[in-house]
Parts: sequence; C-alpha cells; structure tokens
Amino acid sequence: MIKLRSKRFSRSSSKIANGSKASSPPGKDCTSIGEIKWELRPGGMLVQKRESNQSAGEGIITIRVSTVSHWHDISIDATSTFGELKMILSLVTSLEPREQRLLFRGKERDDNEFLHMVGVSDKDKVLLLEDPAIKEKKLLGMTRGQSISNPCCTIIV
Repeated sequence: MIKLRSKRFSRSSSKIANGSKASSPPGKDCTSIGEIKWELRPGGMLVQKRESNQSAGEGIITIRVSTVSHWHDISIDATSTFGELKMILSLVTSLEPREQRLLFRGKERDDNEFLHMVGVSDKDKVLLLEDPAIKEKKLLGMTRGQSISNPCCTIIV
C-alpha cells in the first residue's frame, strides 16, 4: 500500500540561520508562503505545479503533417494523442483514422501515445502515410465491383 504525503520544503518560521526568531510580515500568513500546489500529468505522474503560465508540454502547437504530395499545418494541443491528431486529419484528408499511419522521427506512432511525451513540439514535422493493407483491400474491392457490374468483361483466373 502506498501513502501519499506532502511535505513543506521551507524554513521553519521560528528560526533563521543566526538563531533569532522570525516574525511574519503583517497581513501575510506563513502557511500560504510555503504551500505547494500539485498537478497530475497525462502520464499519471503527480508533480509540483510550475509557476509559469506556459509550461513545457502544454498549450497549442502547430505541426506540419506532410503526405506524399501535400502538407497541412495543424494546430493542436500539445497534450493530445496521435489518435486525436488522426481524427483531425480525417477531416482535412479523405482518409479515415484507421487508414492512416503517422510517423514521427522515423517511427510509426500508436494512437494512444501523447504528442509531448514523444517529443513533438511546435513546428515539428509528422509524416502521414496511407496504410498499404487497407489500400490494397480498396483496390481489390474496386476491381471486384467492376467485374460484377460489367458482365461482358469477366476476369478468369
């Protein structure tokens, strides 16, 4: 069993390095000065919240997604997954998400991987390819449909 305890990493309000007593400034409460705020990251890690408004891995980033003949600039949240990126790309291209293969830094990425955890940052490039197995199924379906609809030109195997 794991217990989660938070500790304050601040000096005691009763002593300072030279041994004299410290008094809190008027109107200020000592408990609010050393208070730690926590945040839960998408990977499930509990970390201390950063003070800046735009921390690394958060915010909107622009990704250039290139296909064989076209490219698209997509603005997406940095903490999104590759599956969510595929959903957006299905609106831009005519490919369904299951027909898409996304490659980043030479590796195909799974739908449940987060963009910022893999290292995708602003103005990075992602390669979009059509899944060859599904492409072949489409072509076979088209040739079968033509042979059924056009009985004068039957294919004998």
